Parts: sequence; structure tokens; C-alpha cells
Amino acid sequence: MLKRFGLILVSLLLLGGCGQPLATGKVEKVGLLVPETINDQVWGTKGYRGLLQIQSSLGVDVFFKEGMNSQEDVEAAVKEFDRQGVNLIYGHGNEYAAYFNKMSGKYPDIHFISFNGDARTKNTTSLNFKGYAMGFFGGMVASHMSKTGKVGIIAAYEWQPEVEGFYDGAMFENKDTKVDIRFVGHWDDQKKALDVLEGVLDEGADVIYPAGDGYNVPVIERVKDRGLYIIGYISDQSDFGESTVLTSTVQHVDDLYELTAEKFNNGELKSGNLSFDFQDGVISLGEFSPKVDSKFRERIGTFINSYKETGKLPNQ
Repeated sequence: MLKRFGLILVSLLLLGGCGQPLATGKVEKVGLLVPETINDQVWGTKGYRGLLQIQSSLGVDVFFKEGMNSQEDVEAAVKEFDRQGVNLIYGHGNEYAAYFNKMSGKYPDIHFISFNGDARTKNTTSLNFKGYAMGFFGGMVASHMSKTGKVGIIAAYEWQPEVEGFYDGAMFENKDTKVDIRFVGHWDDQKKALDVLEGVLDEGADVIYPAGDGYNVPVIERVKDRGLYIIGYISDQSDFGESTVLTSTVQHVDDLYELTAEKFNNGELKSGNLSFDFQDGVISLGEFSPKVDSKFRERIGTFINSYKETGKLPNQ
């Protein structure tokens, strides 16, 4: 069933403003498709917040649908969005690029936006986060804080650039660090992720980087029970405990949603594949745990500022 935000006033107040002027540009109404749920506290929740920010900043009606994980589901949802007058649709995942490429010709008045995919038509755009650098800085923190000299990354897929970045960052910080790299093969398989975690912990890793949005919350909770450390992923997960979460590699999906909606509204959004990094203000490290010493925090902050200015990491 199509879900439309009814308590708009509450949402707008939470976001710091209400009574925004109606959009006068290209955006009419905005739709969001999520493969699982908006209540996962990570990826899906970030997309939901981004939709709220668009609603607040542009003053337009917004809609969302959950559980959109097949071509058939997506086609039905887009058809319904089209009837509602939606002309900007976000597909909250890389799988939507292929879906949108296939159907975008049928809806020339709708612009389709996906994540980390390959947009191939004139009314499709793919937003790609450059994950290597955030993985690199996360690896530095993990290596610096490890007491056993062993750290682990539990990633969803081998192609994720943050995997190589995490390894290289850990090696840069301490060349003797042992990095256990394992894959779940899915963004949301919590059971398998926890099984993989047990293997990593059995090998002695004491800092874990769960690089998969649908399972990192239960991984954090399990690691917290063990009294070990976590590097958060996608959102700032310091709320799970400053004694557990050393920092987080944050992708500000919500801000990127608002940015791209404003670009579309102003006729400035390009089709094709667009990439974003620390320099664009949509990737950062989250709050540091007080367990991370101030000298190291100052040092890594210097490296991050240098990367923003030069595009070069300290190992380059």
C-alpha cells in the first residue's frame, strides 16, 4: 500500500522548520523505494530521513514503499507513483539502477535516482559513494586501538571499495596488524553475519568493522556483549555506547538526497553516474569514543583535512 506522510507538521518540526514555500522548480512530488525497511536504524532509515529533508526544504509531497526487491514490485510502484504525480524517484540501493534503466523510457517525465549502480539512460542518475577513503580511515582507527593486533571486517560483498581501504588503512597505521576479511554475500543476512562474526572473534580480532547496512546493528550488540570494539558503518552509531563504538564511517545519504533534489529542482542534476566523497561533505567520520586518545584523533583529523584538500591519502 502506498504510504504518504500524514503527520507532516511533526516531521517538519523535527527537522527544524515548517511552513516552507512550495517548490517553484522541477520537483513536483518525490517517491522513495526501499528494498527492506525504513526502520533498520542504518541504510533504510537514512533514506527515510533524506526524504523528510526533501519534504522540508522543498515543501513537496513525498511517498515511500518498502519491500521493493523485484522488477515486478518496482514496476508496479513506479506506475502508482506516476498516477500520484511523482516526477522524482529514489531507488534506495544499487539494484534499482538496472530496474530503472529498463523502465525509464516508459516514463520520460520522471527522473530516476539509484545508489552505487550504473545509470545508462538520459533520465536516470546513479549516486556513488567513494568508499575507499572512509574504509582507510576506519582501518587506521581499528589498527590503532587493537590490543591483540588483529582486526576484522565483515563486508557484504568483495566489490566494496571500503574493504581494500580498511586493509590499507590498518597496514598504514601498523604494518604488523592482522586483518581478517570475510564476506556475508548479502546486505541484510543477519544470521550469516553473526555466524561469520563468531569465526572472526575466535581468531582473536578485537575491533570489528561490519560493512553491511542490514546486519551491523546485531553485530554491534554481539561485540558489545563481548566487551570489544566496533567501527560503525553508514550512520554515526555512537549511541550504541562510547565504550564499544570507537567511531563510525558515515555516509550522509540524507544530505545527499536533499542536495540532488535541489539540483533537480534547479535543472542542474546530471544523468549518468555521479561520485561523492569527503570533499563533497557527504562522507565523514562520526563521533569518537573517549577511549581513542586525543593525539591520534588530532593526527587522523589532519590526514582527513589533507585528503579533502589534495585528494591524496597518507599512504599515497
